[in-house]
Amino acid sequence: MGRISIRILGITLLFFVFFQAQSQNKTYRWADEVQQLYRVDQLPRYRHGQFIEQESSYDRTGGNDDGFSGKYSYIRKENGSLVLAEFEGPGVVNRIWTPTPTEDTLLFFFDGEKTARLKIKFIDLFSGKVFPFVKPVCGNEIGGYYCYIPIPFQKSLKIVFQGEKIMFHQIQYRKLTGMDVESWTGNFSASDKQLLSEVTALWSNISPTIGQYTTGSSDKIRTEEKTFTIQPGEEVAFFEKNAGGRIVGFDIDGGTSFEDLYKDIILSAKWDNEPVAAIYAPLADYFGYAYGKPAMRSILMGRYGTTHYSYLPMPYDRSAEMKLIYKKREGARQNQISVTAKVYFNDNPRDKKEEGKLYTVWRREKPETGQFYTFLQTKGKGHYVGTIHSAQGLRPGMTLFFEGDDSTYVDGKMRMHGTGSEDYYNGGWYALLDRWDRGISMPIHGSLDYSLPMNRTGAYRFFLSDKLSFENEIYHAMEHGEVGNNFPVDYTSVAFYYADRPLEKRMEPTEALREVYLPSKHVYFPQLMEITLEKGIQVIFDRGLALTSFGKGAVRVMLRDVPEGKYRVLLNYHESPKGADFQIWQRQKQLSDWISTKAGKDGYRENVHVGDIQLTSQTNSITVHVRDNGKANLFELTLITLERIE
Repeated sequence: MGRISIRILGITLLFFVFFQAQSQNKTYRWADEVQQLYRVDQLPRYRHGQFIEQESSYDRTGGNDDGFSGKYSYIRKENGSLVLAEFEGPGVVNRIWTPTPTEDTLLFFFDGEKTARLKIKFIDLFSGKVFPFVKPVCGNEIGGYYCYIPIPFQKSLKIVFQGEKIMFHQIQYRKLTGMDVESWTGNFSASDKQLLSEVTALWSNISPTIGQYTTGSSDKIRTEEKTFTIQPGEEVAFFEKNAGGRIVGFDIDGGTSFEDLYKDIILSAKWDNEPVAAIYAPLADYFGYAYGKPAMRSILMGRYGTTHYSYLPMPYDRSAEMKLIYKKREGARQNQISVTAKVYFNDNPRDKKEEGKLYTVWRREKPETGQFYTFLQTKGKGHYVGTIHSAQGLRPGMTLFFEGDDSTYVDGKMRMHGTGSEDYYNGGWYALLDRWDRGISMPIHGSLDYSLPMNRTGAYRFFLSDKLSFENEIYHAMEHGEVGNNFPVDYTSVAFYYADRPLEKRMEPTEALREVYLPSKHVYFPQLMEITLEKGIQVIFDRGLALTSFGKGAVRVMLRDVPEGKYRVLLNYHESPKGADFQIWQRQKQLSDWISTKAGKDGYRENVHVGDIQLTSQTNSITVHVRDNGKANLFELTLITLERIE
């Protein structure tokens, strides 16, 4: 090599070192963090030493006072206000959640300043009225108010609530150790606003396509499509590669064939000939089905129309294989299934030092009393990016199992402790009208289902800017019950994470574990009863469903969700001096004689058998007829219970 070439090489090396130093010393600004809300291509990338931690209102005694009294909702009082959090910088607040916002003001003090740089009404973090806290990056649904707009700080951040009482809350932040972070300024450039509008456009799209994610290492994609028929007992590979690259996303269309109480189609993926498949789960669970029906429609994964889509990047080093496995079920009729699969990929292999491979852990378990349910427990380096969770109570009645808190330990330290299961999924207040009362899909979180008669629910949450990094190990789990993990449950989950090492084992989805559980006893509560009134009756919700008759009237109660079959009908109701007479019908079929609820003093009757019904999709209702008993004209219904007759 000549002197000139050596000199040019030396200058090139100097420029490389200079620009590398410049990039390492680059100021980390608000816009850099906002990008994490839509740059899905960066999900595989490690965040070295950047741990997520959380300040929340959870009951420090292990009880269930996670915000009801407000006792644990602040760390101290200061000048008549409540200090909610004090974080040492540099860092960034990624997420704020509450089901109980107020009109009181929040003050954000940055870097030891005596004057709050950000002042905002608590409710306006979520209302969409104050820029940059815009919808749907901030908002409310399923009972919870959430905000993912980042709030960065260089030295410190103190958050103060100017009110007498605050209830439930979670404030999640990430340490940015060693970084030059620009604290929140409240000033936003045209490019900042354009960036945020791109995020809101993505988050608002309920029919995402792969084209929204083809940037950075996920650009220049190619598509492979395969249409095939799969029989019970068969497995069919629909994507195979023997060179490094990455799957940017994939679609699977099987029509409605995956809608079933039997989850016999398994989705499997293997990277680099690892001995244990990186993905091995019933397809229905992977795509967020709820008890046999499609339910999830997030910006990353789910189903719309008959298309199942997954846009989590999957980099690999040397090889990749994806396939469907159709498990045979003894004694059952199983039809062949026609499938079209599309895989979007490129030739950009994994950056081994900076990226992990995608792994999933599928589990189904009835955890013992006193034992947490584990989403993921693993060693190595990586980050947790998603949870899909189906929750079936094994005791009829209210869904109290969802009182359980999430708990996360990273590298030997508890980093996050939640305030309730629906809170973890950015929701709140289950079993209340227009709160956590049905399946609702949001961009990165949602409820998969809610049914009091079936005593079940489900949810999902994906972690973008708030992905949970670990250097050595992680334990991520959920309680079941108000205290002590005391509610009998049947939990199914899929945990999504990126890591530097392969899975060592997996749970086998056996025939029994692939079947949706159906309870035999179903309870309908007044607050979510679906009713239709007849002339001559008035209804209020008091200590039950209070029916006041004007001579005589009726109300029909729909009995949805419950499987077809024959059932005993049992009622709980109050007796009182104002008690009217009631009679139960199923359409034109009389089930009971007139029953009086008039008594000399208040009383309560439980599980009164009023007849048997044959329940189908056309006869899934009962009608309560009410008549005056003298001047007594009040019937107070508290519960309807159906018991399956074998």
